[in-house]
Amino acid sequence: MSTKKSKYDSLKLENQVCFPLYACSKEITRQYGPYLKKLDLTYTQYVVMMVMWEKEVISSRELADLTHLDYGTLTPVLKRLEASGYVTKERMAEDERLLTIALTDKGRELKDKALEIPCCMASCVGLTDEEFKMLYELTYKALKNMESK
Repeated sequence: MSTKKSKYDSLKLENQVCFPLYACSKEITRQYGPYLKKLDLTYTQYVVMMVMWEKEVISSRELADLTHLDYGTLTPVLKRLEASGYVTKERMAEDERLLTIALTDKGRELKDKALEIPCCMASCVGLTDEEFKMLYELTYKALKNMESK
């Protein structure tokens, strides 16, 4: 077996950092499935609800920025969350293109039902606290570096 480097080594799947990130992201989202099904939420709706539980009231622009979702994705998510009674939407007087999103009492109640999810997911990933922290920090560092370009 030759250990000679080829000019095409950089194109091998095994040499790509993007692929394990992509595959891991898909698998994590799949692992969330049973927990989110109990709440009747998709993963994207859950991401939005985590921001809502933290902020309670937020502009659609800030929500899009925090969740890294474009308006084409965010709009139907918010419609569904509003139809479920978890949030309300109101046009901003100073800029009618933007919405103010507010958490409802029903949305606050959902927070207690979701409380077990992070712990269950952490055990599913199988990393130590130190490894989890390192993964989190490196992933966000890479994301910030890419966003600044």
